[in-house]
Amino acid sequence: MSEESWIMTDAPSAEQTVPFSTQIRTATAEQHERAENSTFMSDMLGGSLGIEAFYRYTTQLWHIYSALEEHHRTLADDPVAGPFIHPELDRLTNLEDDLTHLGGRDWRTDSAALPATAEYAARIGDCARNWPGGYVAHHYTRYLGDLSGGQVIRGTAAKLWQLPTRGDGVRFYVFDRIPNPAAFKRRYRLLLDELAVDDLEKQRVLTECRRAFDLNAAVFADLATEFAVERHS
Repeated sequence: MSEESWIMTDAPSAEQTVPFSTQIRTATAEQHERAENSTFMSDMLGGSLGIEAFYRYTTQLWHIYSALEEHHRTLADDPVAGPFIHPELDRLTNLEDDLTHLGGRDWRTDSAALPATAEYAARIGDCARNWPGGYVAHHYTRYLGDLSGGQVIRGTAAKLWQLPTRGDGVRFYVFDRIPNPAAFKRRYRLLLDELAVDDLEKQRVLTECRRAFDLNAAVFADLATEFAVERHS
């Protein structure tokens, strides 16, 4: 075998040299942009909707994070999903505090899941029970989003509806147990780069990340139908 053919045979492919966290970000860029610019989010954060829309959105998050966090104990020792289970990320208690503030003590009575939310939560639960790699895809799309774009939602909601920027109503977006979010996100991305699966499984995880963004967008679409804004041409 010539030296040239040896180099061509053993040289890593371009995909192999790109960190997996970067592959995920690139693969989901289109879905991410669509979700960020959804009609519902644009209307809500643009001030066209009242606090009742924010409250309804928060009830949907409760269903999604219930599905994510109810399996933490069983996944903690899993070689694939376990490294991503960090108690300081947990959002459910914060969400329930927010919902009590926004909807009163009986908030559970009007917190029914929208059809898209029910589908989203069911998919997370199925992955948690049967496919740790798929669970990681949903974990990533939710929690890293909370630490990033979620902070924009927190600030805008606090300004629109006179909520304390780190208190009742927006506690979901406040990570008191993560003093340095930027450093935490860097460590999280390193965990993605070191994900304990082969290349074929990584492609399946990439596909599930895209699906997670699409499921999230479907929730926004259901909310847009419920909180339609009259538009004038």
